[in-house]
Amino acid sequence: MTALATAQAAYDELAALGLKLNLQRGQPSDADFDLSDGLLTAVTRGQTTMDGIDLRNYPGGVAGLPSARALFGRYLGLEAANTVVWNNSSLELQALVLGFALLHGLRGSSGGWVHDRPKLVVTTPGYDRHFLLLTTLGFELVTVDMQPDGPDVAAIEAAAADPSVKGVLFVPTYSNPGGETISAAKAARLARLDSAASDFTIFADDAYRAHHLGEPVATVNFVELCASAGHADRAFVFGSTSKITFASGGLGFVGTSLDNVAWLTKLLGAQSIGPNKIEQARHVRFIESYPDGLDGLMRAHAALIAPKFAAVDEVLTAELGTDGAYATWTTPRGGYFSSLFTTAPVAARVVDLANAAGVSLTPAGATYPGGADPDNRNIRLAPTRPPVGEVRTAMEVAAACIRLATEEYRAAR
Repeated sequence: MTALATAQAAYDELAALGLKLNLQRGQPSDADFDLSDGLLTAVTRGQTTMDGIDLRNYPGGVAGLPSARALFGRYLGLEAANTVVWNNSSLELQALVLGFALLHGLRGSSGGWVHDRPKLVVTTPGYDRHFLLLTTLGFELVTVDMQPDGPDVAAIEAAAADPSVKGVLFVPTYSNPGGETISAAKAARLARLDSAASDFTIFADDAYRAHHLGEPVATVNFVELCASAGHADRAFVFGSTSKITFASGGLGFVGTSLDNVAWLTKLLGAQSIGPNKIEQARHVRFIESYPDGLDGLMRAHAALIAPKFAAVDEVLTAELGTDGAYATWTTPRGGYFSSLFTTAPVAARVVDLANAAGVSLTPAGATYPGGADPDNRNIRLAPTRPPVGEVRTAMEVAAACIRLATEEYRAAR
């Protein structure tokens, strides 16, 4: 039997199982959500005051409750004064900051960025929601490679020679999709980078800063690094509790310089009297009462999630080997995704085969702007929501699809 016939038979056997599995999006499991059910009763009748503020009324400050700013400032390695805590989504906060920059410019800008036909650097493979947000706002995207120790900073330095390049947006810790973390050396280079635009800005989406799967990696503090490099207002570092507590009922927050906080809160205050103080109080009370606080909660998440990433690696290794004949993949130390590269340009075919076999994978190309992977090789794997057994089955199907698509490609050449 030929290699193609063998791969086809293996695929047909799995496709006949009538599976219905989904590994498209990086969602927490119900067991992860259950860890935070205490949020639902963290604010009850008679407990509607925090920091001397009536949570039910308007006043309280547009930057967030003082206790919430202190808690999530510590999460980012910053003082409360350097932190703004807002509503559900960090992506919303990114949109607000970028939208304000387009209209008004940032500190050091000569005017709104919208007049400059602005460009922003993004990493590939990268986060599809970043690409969608930026293109919707009207930014032109400049792509650079994500490397094992973070973005290709030399490429960013070269791009920054263009005055219309206003900054970079990327995930610095356990990046989406590969799980890479920026090195201290690269972070320092970005902080001191010489740019043609006086208002070149680092937008760091630190969504997975505490999402360790084992021994934590060393994280960077862009706000402090930029201040030390003489660019005090260069960094905005975003985070959220979307994968810490409830994905639909969490908090987004941002850390930056004191002057940037003043700039941002003035603009936020023009459109809102303030964020949801009751939700902020829930999070403060729940997280601070959790055994060992936020660290304890994240260890509980890791106990649920780490076996799923281990299953991805074990099954792919067993089915595809480690010689790269069919594919290579990342083995992240944290975060929510693994990034797989097929050896042949067959990623789209793999996803189609998997869908036909009842396993939904992230669309090929989703990790590139416009949904177009120029090499047709990358697939983002998102194993966090299904049970471990389903992850294993899904990876067996994915491996069979990779073998079949690869053998089809080889046979056609």
